[in-house]
Amino acid sequence: MPDAPWLTPEAIALARCIAVSHLRAFGRPLATASHPPRLLAQELFASATVVLAHDGADPAGDPGPRLIYANSAALRLWHRPWNALVGMPSRLTASPSERASRARALDAARRQHAISGYSGIRVNSQGRRFWIENARVWSLWSPDASDGDKPCGQAAAFNGWHWLADGERRGPTDP
Repeated sequence: MPDAPWLTPEAIALARCIAVSHLRAFGRPLATASHPPRLLAQELFASATVVLAHDGADPAGDPGPRLIYANSAALRLWHRPWNALVGMPSRLTASPSERASRARALDAARRQHAISGYSGIRVNSQGRRFWIENARVWSLWSPDASDGDKPCGQAAAFNGWHWLADGERRGPTDP
């Protein structure tokens, strides 16, 4: 029986990159980076914290960055299986009216290599909108020594979110 998609050698290496890059950005662990790689990948996938990552494609290009990782919490929230969420242009996690705000936050995170406290509206595959709050967004750093110290994508993690009622535009703490 083949491994689950989050336990392929590429996904295991990516899970380590996400965890190590988070530790570098925020000085605290997202997952236990000292675990053996396969165990770390399982821990990150099973985490209650929603974790997503996209590649380093040009945001102004078409289709822009594509999702390269989504843990179980993200798959449930966006109501998609791994093979439907991973590979999707990451801009599609937000509705068209919210994409400019999302792009500004990602640009700030790209320039600063990490931001925390981000909030915004996202939409799942069934069209249900939800408010995410206090998200962390950080640069993924290539573990390949030939790339030097070069970002190779971005990741995001958050615990706080809630469904929005039809027509609701903001979270309860947003002005």
